[in-house]
Amino acid sequence: MKLPAMWRRSLYHYLGISLAVVIIYTIVFLLLVNYEGQTQFSNPVDALYWVITTTTTVGYGDIVLTSPIGKFFTIFVELSGVVMVFGILITFVITPWFEKALNMPLPTKAPDSFSSHIIICGYNRLMETLIDELEEQKVNFIIIEDNEEILRSLIEKKLPCIYGKATDDETLENARVGNARFLIANRSDEENASIVLAASSLADVHIIAVAEDSANIKYLKYAGANRVVSPKLVLGRFLGKKALDPYVMGLGGATTFLDKYSIVELPVYPASQLVGKSFNEANIHKKTGANIIGVRKEGKLFLKVEDEEIIKENTVLLATGTMEHLSELKDLTK
Repeated sequence: MKLPAMWRRSLYHYLGISLAVVIIYTIVFLLLVNYEGQTQFSNPVDALYWVITTTTTVGYGDIVLTSPIGKFFTIFVELSGVVMVFGILITFVITPWFEKALNMPLPTKAPDSFSSHIIICGYNRLMETLIDELEEQKVNFIIIEDNEEILRSLIEKKLPCIYGKATDDETLENARVGNARFLIANRSDEENASIVLAASSLADVHIIAVAEDSANIKYLKYAGANRVVSPKLVLGRFLGKKALDPYVMGLGGATTFLDKYSIVELPVYPASQLVGKSFNEANIHKKTGANIIGVRKEGKLFLKVEDEEIIKENTVLLATGTMEHLSELKDLTK
């Protein structure tokens, strides 16, 4: 069973602390057996053996500290061992098992107080920049997601979200579609058509649909979308612009979509602090607000970016964000 990132981090901390405690106990044991004159046990193997059997409360009794201070130390090690061993067992084995067995309920309704908010149907990288902007502007929004794993990651990030299919009337009503300012349909084109039809029949809400295939733009408009955007079409126009003028770099060659958001290519210069770091270590999104959606290496464009991939000099980043975010990223690449 794969542990969530939060549990993995806690487990690493727990194990690190436990290792430090075992080392300290081993050193104290060696000091005490010398103090008591039990020099036959004054070696790392016997010391570690005693610490492990005592912390796990096994205690075979073949090595015993007999002085008053030694007995107090033994009691302390046993009690702390219960906390360490059973604490780990309960936290990382029993609790996750119970959570999975009980299938802890996921949020299914937006707060009653929600009004003039934005409903985002489907979460992916394209929406990350938009969500950051909404949080910065303190605009209420709710994400509808039917993937349980993605939803739990959103909950961990403390992003407002509900579980359900955005094509269902009940889910849209639970998202307070009647009080919403905008609805963004960000699923497959087929699902988006159903979302648009359902939302337009339930409320007078401004609907923006994200089209995977530019050929489906007109059908989404027929379904009732007030506006349709196609990231692939925007990306195609951007790459077309680059093909016509491949030497133009920087924000001047940015292609705009969704009013304030743009796509741009930015080269990583040899002196950049990004060189030699993985995308995970660089933490570009947190530092600049921009999202990296692709990289160009040796003349080839790759739209899948791995977190562990190392950024090299002359790598070209394909980024999205507001002009402010992209300007900050440009400074980071120099």
